[in-house]
Amino acid sequence: MSPPWRLFADHLRLTVRLTPNGGRDAFDGIETDSEGETYLKARVTAVPEKGKANKALIALVSKSVGVAKSSVSLVSGETARKKILRIEGDPEDLAQKLEKLSG
Repeated sequence: MSPPWRLFADHLRLTVRLTPNGGRDAFDGIETDSEGETYLKARVTAVPEKGKANKALIALVSKSVGVAKSSVSLVSGETARKKILRIEGDPEDLAQKLEKLSG
């Protein structure tokens, strides 16, 4: 199974499936969809209105990998459950931190 992230020169792209109103802010491991694409499952307590759940996801990811919130941005999926995040920083270091989170 391939990881739900791709490494680039100065950043990493992470595919996430977000569950808003999830009862807690946490990651729930990695899953594969019907097309064989992997994603990191995440849940947040925030509601899915006016970008609150997306902001909570960015806060959760930034805290978990040790980067500033400004280093995490939403590339696609603003209103969808499946999202792609861009995380600025050393891609190898970020991948190692995500590996620990998802395991």
